[in-house]
Amino acid sequence: MTPDQRPIFTPDADTAARSQMAQFMTYCSGATGIGFDWDSFSRWSSKSWRDFWRLFLDWSGAKVSGSPEPVCAGNDIRTASFFPDLRLSYAGNLLGTAADGCGDNLALIAVDETGRRKSWTRNELRSRVEAAARGLNALGIRPGDRVAAIARNDDAAIVACLAATSLGATWSSIGPDQGSESVLARFCQLDPCLMFVVGSHPYQGAQRSLRDRLEAIVAGLPTVGSIVSLDGDIAALEGLSRQVRTLQDLETEGASDVPFMWPDLPFNHPLFVMFSSGTTGAPKCIVHGIGGTLLEHVKELRLHSDFKAGDRLLFTTSCGWMMWNWQLSALASGAAIVTYDGSPTFPTPDALWQVVAREKVTVFGTSPAFMNYCNDFAIVPKDIADLSSLRAIQSTGSVLPDRLYDWVQANVGDIPLQSISGGTDIIGCFVLGNPMLPVWRGESQSISLGLDVCSLRPDGAADDSVGELICSNPFPSRPLGLFNDPTGERFHAAYFAQNKGVWTHGDFMILTSHGGARILGRSDGVMNIRGIRIGPAEIYAILLDIPEIRLAMAVEQQAPQDPGGTRLVLLVVLRDGAVLDRKLTLRIKKDLSSRASMAHVPAAIVAVDDLPATHNGKMSERAARDAVNGKVPENLAALRNPVCLQTLLAHPDLGGRVAPTGS
Repeated sequence: MTPDQRPIFTPDADTAARSQMAQFMTYCSGATGIGFDWDSFSRWSSKSWRDFWRLFLDWSGAKVSGSPEPVCAGNDIRTASFFPDLRLSYAGNLLGTAADGCGDNLALIAVDETGRRKSWTRNELRSRVEAAARGLNALGIRPGDRVAAIARNDDAAIVACLAATSLGATWSSIGPDQGSESVLARFCQLDPCLMFVVGSHPYQGAQRSLRDRLEAIVAGLPTVGSIVSLDGDIAALEGLSRQVRTLQDLETEGASDVPFMWPDLPFNHPLFVMFSSGTTGAPKCIVHGIGGTLLEHVKELRLHSDFKAGDRLLFTTSCGWMMWNWQLSALASGAAIVTYDGSPTFPTPDALWQVVAREKVTVFGTSPAFMNYCNDFAIVPKDIADLSSLRAIQSTGSVLPDRLYDWVQANVGDIPLQSISGGTDIIGCFVLGNPMLPVWRGESQSISLGLDVCSLRPDGAADDSVGELICSNPFPSRPLGLFNDPTGERFHAAYFAQNKGVWTHGDFMILTSHGGARILGRSDGVMNIRGIRIGPAEIYAILLDIPEIRLAMAVEQQAPQDPGGTRLVLLVVLRDGAVLDRKLTLRIKKDLSSRASMAHVPAAIVAVDDLPATHNGKMSERAARDAVNGKVPENLAALRNPVCLQTLLAHPDLGGRVAPTGS
């Protein structure tokens, strides 16, 4: 077999057999009388999804009250409601009670780039959350209230989130690096009654103040009655004419020896409001429920990721990305969370790897961008740090190139690199890892259990060719809806209007012969070039094999002089040392024409320093398309690097227009 015909990693048979996935398969086999191998078990879980979720709820040991029947009310994926007669506490399931017998186990380690490090056991973390909850209750926080947060990825954010949601409030957070317009574009839609904030945050050795932004943000949120400082920086909040407290104040005032009873709330009570990335317009306010979030996360963390007591998870994230919410739920598996706040490359280029080693992280969550950075700067983690505790790397945020699977094997160790993909919309994953299966280059190992995921071609056939990622059965972490969408019209238009009766996610994918999938990128940037529909993902899949290209974006530009009135433009960010010369240009065009079609060959290939991306790292083809067509992008406030649009507008090969206002 050639290297591409062999898996890049194969799990040890004994390790696979001892995994929680194997244990759950045995449990289901005993309960149903069906003998399972992996393929048949995966198919059963999606076709007999009611039985799957009923058995998983029981096996998971989730703390719930009420009746587990019906498992789901309704069969329509858009309106089905899971476990309508169940109640539970999200924080209670994550932190347990003093009687659980694991209170002395480590729960949380908070680290930042300045060298700050603190840790808490489960008992200590639970005590902090209980005290903060009492303090918030004294401020009048009640079920149905919405609280917003500008927070760092640290212990204070976790305590605040679990305290607020334990009272039935709905939590929504973003990181401290977003501008005031971006913050208001999200939070103004929610009318929050309370806001958690930080006064500054560290990055690349500097302490960056939020004072000026906080003035504008608070002024734009008249419904906020109280502000709680997460970092104790009261000076940053002076003059904001709102009731100001610190999180430490709440914890001190709420301290008590009286046992705290986590109040149970309905399974479908709103837990989080997440915001779409804004790649295609104003961010959508996506409402996720307590039970669906917990159940999906526990499934992904315990079964697909094999998390258990003794594990330590570090995921490089901010409070504005769903992976922050996802990492919280690791507590429900008995694992500990390691949070990292600041630049992953400060004070040294290998700083984050040093944290992974020092804190004995067992699962490290990162992105293709970070691994590309390590490759570009010749960082060899296994030579600079003791990574003997590390058993897996998980990657998400963008398409994971094949070459990075080899990079991990050569530079980190013989461990699985698991490509996980889903998103904010479902606060979970459609495709992800599996402790029982091998890892193949460029592929996610398996479809998420209980989800009937297919690749839908434009002609309506569902098969293993390139198509839209759809899910055709109800699943618990489907959003409750969009905020302020009483008729459900916007919710329907976002996910169900394109293909009747199924969830359409907006990604292109291929199901593979190994039972996994290749995610190829967003499908909402489909172009029509001379009457031919072209999905950018088809182009990106081919460009992955050209090592000189670091990032690429294909967009449609108006060109009245061309047949059809538009042309295909390819924007590329090259690796250090690479040059877009005639040789590379011809290779790009040759590969696209021979492996796709002549219609996929761009009329112009332009090298740029950067491509527009949202604050949570999603590439925005829409912003680039607007810029090359001389328009002001509607999602300008959602971009973390709007200045790059000036290059696109001024580039002579793209028309040399004037930069849009505000960029």
